[in-house]
Amino acid sequence: MARKKSLSINMRIFHRYLGFFLAGIMTVYALSGIVLIFRDTDTFKNTETITTTVGKNLNAEELGKALDIKKLSIETVDNDIVTFKSGTYNMSTGVATYEIKELPYVLDKMTHLHKAKSSEPLYFLNIFFGLSLLFFVISSFWMFIPSTSVFKKGMLFVAAGVLLTLVLLFV
Repeated sequence: MARKKSLSINMRIFHRYLGFFLAGIMTVYALSGIVLIFRDTDTFKNTETITTTVGKNLNAEELGKALDIKKLSIETVDNDIVTFKSGTYNMSTGVATYEIKELPYVLDKMTHLHKAKSSEPLYFLNIFFGLSLLFFVISSFWMFIPSTSVFKKGMLFVAAGVLLTLVLLFV
């Protein structure tokens, strides 16, 4: 007759195989998280210069819509040349030259995965991944017998991790 496995053994088995399954996803999330830390800088971004013709004599709002630049603000106007943060626009000819800075294709896709919204199909993967990480946290408490010194030291590390997180959040 087969012996029934304990909850501790089952947790270890689920933890192990879910960990193997999610190793690739965790790598992508880790790398995209690091890239996202630098989203307010130009680190990792490629610069592309675009020259296009839009309508003539556009105001800031119209120019922003035509160039697909959010919150475009005009810095200076010298004769017919309008200067804004990332380029220039000639009001008489309608020619605009500006720079865009974007992540390389693969990094852009990785960060898009990391930032998926509920209106996108990728959000199911994000929910699954978040729940899997929560399972990892919970199941890790079944890795060691609570009366052992390893488990007790582990609880000190848990407390230190929670404390460090709270300090970083609120200080």
